[in-house]
Amino acid sequence: MTDAGNTGSGHGPRIGVLTGDGIGQEIVPGVVQVVDAAFEGVGTTGPDWAWLPFGREALDEHGDAVPAGTIAALEDLDMWILGPHDSASYPPERRGDLTPGGRIRKHFDLYANIRPARALPGVRAVSPRMDLVVVRENTEGFYADRNMAVGSGEFMPTPDVALAVGVFTRRAAERIAESAFALAEQRRRRVTVVHKTNVLRLTTGLFRDVCAEVGERHPDVEVTYEHVDALTAKLVRSGETFDVIVAENMFGDILSDLAGELSGSLGMAASINASAEKVMAQAAHGAAPDIAGRNRANPTALMLSAAAMLDHAAATGGPGHFARVADRVRGAVEHTVASGVATADIGGQASTSEFVETVAAHALRGV
Repeated sequence: MTDAGNTGSGHGPRIGVLTGDGIGQEIVPGVVQVVDAAFEGVGTTGPDWAWLPFGREALDEHGDAVPAGTIAALEDLDMWILGPHDSASYPPERRGDLTPGGRIRKHFDLYANIRPARALPGVRAVSPRMDLVVVRENTEGFYADRNMAVGSGEFMPTPDVALAVGVFTRRAAERIAESAFALAEQRRRRVTVVHKTNVLRLTTGLFRDVCAEVGERHPDVEVTYEHVDALTAKLVRSGETFDVIVAENMFGDILSDLAGELSGSLGMAASINASAEKVMAQAAHGAAPDIAGRNRANPTALMLSAAAMLDHAAATGGPGHFARVADRVRGAVEHTVASGVATADIGGQASTSEFVETVAAHALRGV
């Protein structure tokens, strides 16, 4: 990761912004405000934000939800914030397309979907001591939009038969395992490898075995193995005992949603999509069109995603102060929620704008 746009001459880093649809129009500017405050709070020049066309507005104006100019601009950036998109509401002829976020993820080979799940003080959680990270392989597995060079991985040879292709490769398993073990070395040094080898012996067996090989290169990290179905029960019963969970695509998607809800709310679940060179902050939730424009949306997930993005940038060659900025953002969110300022979805009465203003004030002052 290079520090794009920050040459040491007093200029802040260049960070892309793709506002998206629905509540993205409210929460993304709020996240930018909070990140700006955190940069100011640590005494460094704030980002040079690159606002790029994306989503329904881009579709209406440019004929494409992800215009070629947006992709070209992202080529020159190391990190960006992606707002939620509501492709289900796009014109019928576009609804079968790969989602706008998926197109960006696939174009830049953002193979690591990293989803922390940590219970925050002041938020009622099923697992109030949970603090784990799901590291999800993001490019193959059983997902039809990710496992073919051309076309869909789902097909119907007859109207009454539907088939799906699952793709598992050594290369993909090895690089996601390396991401998981590197993260564990920064945390509590425990990795849980998820598989289903009693049924999917070859596919998830390859994933498990490659993760085990990578684990041998990290002898200071404890490795355990869990069948995915057994792990779901253990997350509910004793979620606080897990540290880093590494999983193939579909298992990781399901487990991270479960962990997000157990730790408080899926609406607060942070997420980044990363490669060795680039990182995209994207909350796990969607565009919530039912509350869009009503100043009710919870921006916490995207705020925490932005913090995770900055942490990832710092850990992969970016400036060290990125990590301090990330800590400010997280601390400001946690202090705000613990003080009782919260949006309606987590039991509070604050509007989106009131929540943003409170978090930004804490990020500026430090807590």
